[in-house]
Amino acid sequence: MEKKWWTLIAVCTGVFMLLLDITVVNVALPSIQRSLHASFSDLQWVINAYSLTIAAFLLTAGVVGDIFGRRIVFAAGLTAFCVASFVCGLSSSAVMLDVARAVQGIGGAIMFATSLALIAGAFSGKERGTAFGIYGAVLGGAVAIGPLVGGALTSGLGWRWIFFVNVPIGIAAVAITLSRVEESADPTKRRIDWIGFVTFSLSLFLLVLALVRGNDEGWGSTEIVGLLAGAAALMAVFLFAELRQSDPMLDLALFKRPAMLGVSLSTFALASSIFAMFLYMTLYIQDVLGYGPLAAGLRFLPITLLAFIAAPIAGKLTVRFQSRFLLGTAMLAVAVGLALMTGINASSSWTVFLPGFVVAGVGIGMANPVIASASVSVVPPQRSGMASGSSNTFRSVGLATGIAVLGAVFQTQIHSKAFAALASTATGRQLVAHAGHTLNTAFIEGGVRAVAAALHSASESGVLLHAYRVGFTATLDDLTRIAAVIAFLGALAAVLLIRQRDFVPSYAPAPAGAPAPAPAEGL
Repeated sequence: MEKKWWTLIAVCTGVFMLLLDITVVNVALPSIQRSLHASFSDLQWVINAYSLTIAAFLLTAGVVGDIFGRRIVFAAGLTAFCVASFVCGLSSSAVMLDVARAVQGIGGAIMFATSLALIAGAFSGKERGTAFGIYGAVLGGAVAIGPLVGGALTSGLGWRWIFFVNVPIGIAAVAITLSRVEESADPTKRRIDWIGFVTFSLSLFLLVLALVRGNDEGWGSTEIVGLLAGAAALMAVFLFAELRQSDPMLDLALFKRPAMLGVSLSTFALASSIFAMFLYMTLYIQDVLGYGPLAAGLRFLPITLLAFIAAPIAGKLTVRFQSRFLLGTAMLAVAVGLALMTGINASSSWTVFLPGFVVAGVGIGMANPVIASASVSVVPPQRSGMASGSSNTFRSVGLATGIAVLGAVFQTQIHSKAFAALASTATGRQLVAHAGHTLNTAFIEGGVRAVAAALHSASESGVLLHAYRVGFTATLDDLTRIAAVIAFLGALAAVLLIRQRDFVPSYAPAPAGAPAPAPAEGL
């Protein structure tokens, strides 16, 4: 087998593993919450610690790969990811798990930053389209089997095994990378942008911390205003530093091409809409409807299987149709799918999601390979590391901020709507009078079923659970509408900003003395 195909196998194995860890964790979150006595904020950080470190380290990791070689850096990322996964499985507290997840995110960032660059360096022309189609199918496959694998492992062996399973997969991927993958690097001299790395990382951390703590501390409090001001100031320093440096972590000149901006905004919208919603849908299916982890994973199969099926088809279409039409259509499908998921109420079952799952699944599958291909096709091959790092940074920032923003809305809305439902009955008003503080914590942080089980009468328990269901479904409906608007804006960004003339042609070098073939034009 040619080395370029071994490169694709190694990259896809590593990326499959790190993306599997996102979807696997979603289904296991309620079990983690009970096992580690975690709050709702702790659950957010299980995902955000991972997403934030991916976002913070991606651009720097891309530069490190350009300097020291993408193959060896990719292998180092795999190793760090596997070690951190093992520690995640051993976690005895929410804090320990969050820290291990942060380290896991560093390894994931290194893999993500170098993955597309390795593929772009190994393939050209139509073969590159095929490779990106396979890459997109792997992304869809990780999403497809993640909920099912997570549910099966959590139900059968316990949630810790969703992390332990990474270790043997990672060892195999490292072995293939070191033995079969050719080294590639940027021939120009690069250096690490420490100012950019520190300011960008701290800015993101302060922003998400403010969003997560805003409801508890008060949005006008000194702490939250200070965190938001600090995030804005650090981001301003980051942008100024990137403009002034000769070799920045993120070359802002890339965004002079509207196509690069369009791809980035669409990637951000995809992650902050449908992918951020998976957390709240999982909590609904397990905590409100009472399904176990495996049953919950099975109910996500319609959206994930369709994403898997659509991805390779979209990958092949990237060499025939303009990316703006493909990505715009994909994001519109996600927006329509989310819109179809609205209308949920206290009497709904999980099947209310099915029409939206079908349409959004196709959209997700279409979007992933187009984003992967377009992000490295709008820059010269030697800058593919930075371009792929930028694309995946927007993905991770979108997921972290999407979960945090939706979480802030969730905590505010479920509190008011659940208490309003309680106030509509005499029994509910008595519960509020006697146990208002306990109920307040239970609605916002979880544990409503435990409170209901401790009540003295079945009627009180029934009233409390009904109020929780009313508040949760009404809040989830609001979140879904917000996510649909975000996805629609991503569709507009793709159609309006991605221009075919911004793309850099990719084809195999012509033999000496022969003219180079003309680049193919999109339809």
